[in-house]
Amino acid sequence: MEAGRGGVNDLVIRFANVNGTGSASANNMFAKAVFRMGIPVSPKNIFPSNIQGLPTWYEVRISEKGYLGRREGIDIMVAMNPQSRLGI
Repeated sequence: MEAGRGGVNDLVIRFANVNGTGSASANNMFAKAVFRMGIPVSPKNIFPSNIQGLPTWYEVRISEKGYLGRREGIDIMVAMNPQSRLGI
């Protein structure tokens, strides 16, 4: 049975932040927390900006089957400000 664009127990979460706000640490902690629960996770910086104040996106694929590659679509988007949501 399919749920959304992925399958059952296949979820993509994208965090949209402004670079220089501590988001890299928070994003990594989220991915580690999921991994430590025993759930396969594949985190990826989509557009890491080296300039403070510009948007950056961090995508985490959580998959029961342990898929490492990205897939089309986002199931949950966490946009921290209007500038960062432009990468949807």
